[in-house]
Amino acid sequence: MKPLFLWESLKTIYAVLAAVPFLPFAAVYFGSRLLAGDKDRSFRLAMDVTTLLLIGCVAVLFNRVFSTTFGLYGILLLMLLGGGFIGNLQHRRRGKVDAAKAFRAVWRAGFFVMSLLYVLLMATGITQHMLGL
Repeated sequence: MKPLFLWESLKTIYAVLAAVPFLPFAAVYFGSRLLAGDKDRSFRLAMDVTTLLLIGCVAVLFNRVFSTTFGLYGILLLMLLGGGFIGNLQHRRRGKVDAAKAFRAVWRAGFFVMSLLYVLLMATGITQHMLGL
């Protein structure tokens, strides 16, 4: 019974954090800033943590707004394609692919794209709910 309770607790914590992603972003940013003192590194760490939350939240919002189950798969597909394009670009310019840099670039670009989609899909979802669509 305890593993099920732990799993449900983790799901609830994730859902709450993903629903308002600016709160975990601020918490990670200010916590890291207090511990490390480096503003840029703290911002990047907060972006990296929040991206994971945004992916889940945007996937659910996409599924609800468009009445589909493709949200998470579409996000993962676009991120994989982005990684392939960046890897191709690296290979053409340098002759080799640095997978860590490609992953980091896709992950950080994902933060900005997911943030924009979060705002758009949240507004769309609220509007649909208010209009009863």
